[in-house]
Amino acid sequence: MAEIVLGLGSSHAPQLRLTPDQWWRRVEADKKNPELWYRGKSYTFPELVEERGPAQFQGELNDEKWQTRFDACQQAISRLASTLDEVAPDVVVILGDDQHESFLDDNMPAISIYWGDTVDDAPDAFGRRLANGVAGGIYDNAPKERTSHPTDPVLGRYLIETLIEDGFDVAHTKSLPKENHSGAIGHAFHYVYRRLMNNEVIPHVPVFMNTYFPPNQPTIARCFQLGKALRKAIEAWDSPKRVALVASGGLSHFVIEEDLDHHILDGLKHNDETKLTDLPNIRFNSGTSEIRNWITLAGAMADDGLSMSLVDYVPCYRSEAGTGCAMGFAEWR
Repeated sequence: MAEIVLGLGSSHAPQLRLTPDQWWRRVEADKKNPELWYRGKSYTFPELVEERGPAQFQGELNDEKWQTRFDACQQAISRLASTLDEVAPDVVVILGDDQHESFLDDNMPAISIYWGDTVDDAPDAFGRRLANGVAGGIYDNAPKERTSHPTDPVLGRYLIETLIEDGFDVAHTKSLPKENHSGAIGHAFHYVYRRLMNNEVIPHVPVFMNTYFPPNQPTIARCFQLGKALRKAIEAWDSPKRVALVASGGLSHFVIEEDLDHHILDGLKHNDETKLTDLPNIRFNSGTSEIRNWITLAGAMADDGLSMSLVDYVPCYRSEAGTGCAMGFAEWR
């Protein structure tokens, strides 16, 4: 039977790609964003400045602090990449969200599992993201040209069939839509290829989670249950393969909520299902919604003998409104 040997959780936000002298690009985007979610309520940028008060963030908004935060994130990414290389699993299940890169509003599955023979990473396919400063640059580590990466279609189909039998109505995907970014996979997944695998991609199964877009986002409790079902399925898979799971995304953003992050991190550390699922779902909107991927990973890691170690938590503030991204990096070994 297959064995789960590793879990990794990693943020994938633009501030990990952009050097600190370029973080202003994301501040400009924040100021234009009409829906900055904070504690379950949506604000404009000026409203958020008034709500939170700019004084508390003054110590965060300088070149030295930004560089320190950036360097800490790069060290944490290197740590996760080294761990993945050291453990050397045979196959990886990647839990990530899609932000209108593969799926649009004409068909937005809550959960979809990819089981095509290969999947493409195309660095030139995301023109809008490049223009907005959320892709590209040396820290993006993108391949020089469109590249096909190996998947594990046998495991992918097995997970689809097994989860269906277990009561999860998952969608299936054998190829990504050509009209959406030329059929290339989105950032939540290619971040893992580029930064954690250094473009030497391990056979894997992409699991698309609709964390972002109402009205069919899986609830936080459902995500935890999905993780438990994934673990049950993997451990029952008639294969000698060693399996890793990776959650891509989070933590709180585009508005940083350190109290929420620490609540979740404490639940992860202590394998506390109640704590991980007791906050209202409305707290997990916009970028913060990607915490759903971590919750799913936590469900998969529950009661399997692997314990969570926090590699680092780095709140990367970038504006007087407290916008930015709280970066989280963790491993289950």
